[in-house]
Amino acid sequence: MNIQWYPGHMTKAVRMMQEDIKLIDIVIELVDARVPYSSKNPDIDELAKNKFRLILLNKVDLADDSVTNLWEQFYKDKGYAVVKINARSGAGMKSITSVIQETCKEKIERDRKRGILNRPIRAMIVGIPNVGKSTFINSFAGKACTKTGNKPGVTKGKQWIRINKNVELLDTPGILWPKFEDQQVGVRLATIGSIKDDILNIRELALEFITFMVETYPGVLQEKYDVDETQENFAILEQIAANRQCKLKGDQPDYDKAAAILLENYRNGKLGAITLERP
Repeated sequence: MNIQWYPGHMTKAVRMMQEDIKLIDIVIELVDARVPYSSKNPDIDELAKNKFRLILLNKVDLADDSVTNLWEQFYKDKGYAVVKINARSGAGMKSITSVIQETCKEKIERDRKRGILNRPIRAMIVGIPNVGKSTFINSFAGKACTKTGNKPGVTKGKQWIRINKNVELLDTPGILWPKFEDQQVGVRLATIGSIKDDILNIRELALEFITFMVETYPGVLQEKYDVDETQENFAILEQIAANRQCKLKGDQPDYDKAAAILLENYRNGKLGAITLERP
């Protein structure tokens, strides 16, 4: 599969972030714990060089806990501060302010020596589409200050949000990068729902996902859909269509509907805690 999706508003958003970065002390990057590498925008490293960095592994409830721990250590070893969170339930959220202050302690000490006391730390929150930024901000601020929606591209403009007396947050739109060098990155992002479904070949995506599941999480599809995992991926998709009554006129299997059900079940956690990549 060849997946590319870089709408015009993302170019504008990157320019805006380049202008605003000089105001920022720390860049907080939200990544999806199911794809902690693929959902981390490589362009942010260039944008945020010389800034303090914090990675939030979001949606940990949907990810394989043992693999999430590996990713946490992977990014800590690279010099990032890391917090595991579930923005929707609030898990892990309480520690974020103290982690921000600990990460920025050099800046706070510099301010103190210059006689500047109690100036809020200015943070920029970044992330790809549909990674949960709006839900995170609402949870962090304790109020509904941004729109939320389970689809990419809900946040369009920028806005400053006062979190508490210690932290001010600059929200930014979700941005991808212009070209996926590794097509598997695009496939993984499409699988979690960070690329609009209407530009994708859902059937091909589901077939790739079936192959991954049989190899990495054997038995899960068999238990959920009563399929024979020893068969090829297309035969498994056909069984899912039959078992979920996905039919076209003339009793033909509706493969696209079966594919959509499979991907939706994965995205909302009905297949269990599954991570698509390892460090």
